[in-house]
Amino acid sequence: MLTQRTLLRCIKPCMSQCASLSQLQSKDVVITKAPVLKPKPKLEELVFGKNFSDHMLICDFKEGKWLPPQILPFGDFSLSPGITGLHYAIQCFEGMKAYKTADRDVRLFRPMLNVARMKRTAAKLTLPDFDGEEFLKLLKQLIQLDSDWVPDTNSASLYIRPTFISTDPVIGVRPPTEARLFVITGPVGPYYEQTGTELFKSVKLMADPEFVRAWRGGIGAYKAGGNYAPTLHVQKIASARGCQQVLWLYGDDLQMTEAGTMNFFVFMVDENGEKELVTAPLESGLILPGVTRQSVLDLTRKWGEFKVTERMLTMPEFIESANNNRILEVFGCGTACMVAPIDSILFEGNDINVPTMDCGAPLSKRLFHELTAIQTGVVDHEWSVSIHS
Repeated sequence: MLTQRTLLRCIKPCMSQCASLSQLQSKDVVITKAPVLKPKPKLEELVFGKNFSDHMLICDFKEGKWLPPQILPFGDFSLSPGITGLHYAIQCFEGMKAYKTADRDVRLFRPMLNVARMKRTAAKLTLPDFDGEEFLKLLKQLIQLDSDWVPDTNSASLYIRPTFISTDPVIGVRPPTEARLFVITGPVGPYYEQTGTELFKSVKLMADPEFVRAWRGGIGAYKAGGNYAPTLHVQKIASARGCQQVLWLYGDDLQMTEAGTMNFFVFMVDENGEKELVTAPLESGLILPGVTRQSVLDLTRKWGEFKVTERMLTMPEFIESANNNRILEVFGCGTACMVAPIDSILFEGNDINVPTMDCGAPLSKRLFHELTAIQTGVVDHEWSVSIHS
């Protein structure tokens, strides 16, 4: 069973590989500062993913060893058009954020879970192993250099995009012998456009069993780039039907798995009249082990106010519960959006209305506020890690 503990076991490199490769070392980093710094965008003009900071981190693996890492000015880099990362999707990535606190410290949110997940995905794609703790030290150095790019507000953050690609310049399906691990960053506002004084905007989902995101025995539980491109066509169909995201169903019993690129949660009243927060289990192999997902589970279990269950919820069970007024809230969660309330699901031509926003989304808002307080240092918590630690 995939758990937080098994993910964290991936941090250090596999012992079998230690003798055969020179490990990634933060002490070897070569830093070249940008001679001219770019102007920073105004907070009100931030568009998610459009702006990039002054520097980037590059770590190359060649001839069985990691070369000295580099922090250098952000810019294009040259790669052979024959690299297997382009032809066979041998690549993975992560999404993280850095937040500025009231005392102007900069903090990361549970970064080792992201590093562990990237190492697990890299192993699945036969990309070379690396020391997660050394990589995190390098990432902190990069953010220290560009700390002025971290927005000084709770409504925005610095998005961090580690990416790992095969750079083997050869046409042929085989495990890579060369690779590049790099990190770019940039300031971001809310993932979904806000209007007025909205805390966050609710979304509508399209649920259509004709489309499948992941399957048992596949790589749906890994953050591989190849998982995302096939969903874009379905997203266009959802948009044409008036929906913002796709609710991915699986199997003959129409299991509810993920919402767009988010983990999916339902807060409901079970048949015994007990409140229950439900999300799909990781052991199915269909679900990405999201850091925000794990945090929602950890927080709500610590509260101890209602039952928290990792189980497969099917579309027929959801519809029956909705018809009997037992659905309280539905939301998705992830690094980019944090918590996104869901107010409607389009299924077989009918809108299933969810009372998330009608009830004021109390659970979604509480989770949003508590997570934000931890991330921005308002609440002292072990999940919030200073870039200077």
